[in-house]
Amino acid sequence: QMEKLLVTEIFESIQGEGSRAGLPCAFIRLSGCNLRCSYCDTRYAYEGGEEMTAEQAVEKLSEFGLPLVEVTGGEPLLQPACGKLLERLLAKGLTVLLETNGTLDISVVDKRVIKVMDLKCPSSGVTDQIRWGNLEHLGPRDEVKFVVADRRDYDWSKAIIAREKLAERCNVLLGPVFGQLEPGTLAGWMVSDKLPARLQLQLHKIIWGYRRGR
Repeated sequence: QMEKLLVTEIFESIQGEGSRAGLPCAFIRLSGCNLRCSYCDTRYAYEGGEEMTAEQAVEKLSEFGLPLVEVTGGEPLLQPACGKLLERLLAKGLTVLLETNGTLDISVVDKRVIKVMDLKCPSSGVTDQIRWGNLEHLGPRDEVKFVVADRRDYDWSKAIIAREKLAERCNVLLGPVFGQLEPGTLAGWMVSDKLPARLQLQLHKIIWGYRRGR
């Protein structure tokens, strides 16, 4: 069982978030998550999934013929075989992104993988689960993401960016909770504060809404 993955879905779309937003990307969403964020938009990945080996998953992803791939969840690092999956994708010469919720040890992840790590704001209800030591393992290619629902979340994010000198470590992104905070409001706060971070919008939701597999 250590060799098997539980996979919710494999699909191609555009990258909706981060510094590579807008690029065609192949995704593999692994099942299972250790958090229950208040605004979660992938609750369908909490349980279940199709069992497959890392080799089978890579073969499926390779069918799309895209140079950019993302391993996401759920929380992919919960699955022991995730490391093997990442290694197999790297061996194909692909640019590999790993979306992780910031509560599990990322030091075990191959340095060639671009880590996109959440820092969970107060509105998520899971801020106490953050593994702060992970920040030491982020590099200039990696990204930290804050999902902001309100002014309290924003002020918290701003304080963390300053305290941890995040902009000197990695790319920093702030995005509004879709349908809860107006993007223009968040953009205004960031401009007013000259925040050393990038505004991100979830392009896939703007285009397709909450359609699964997009």
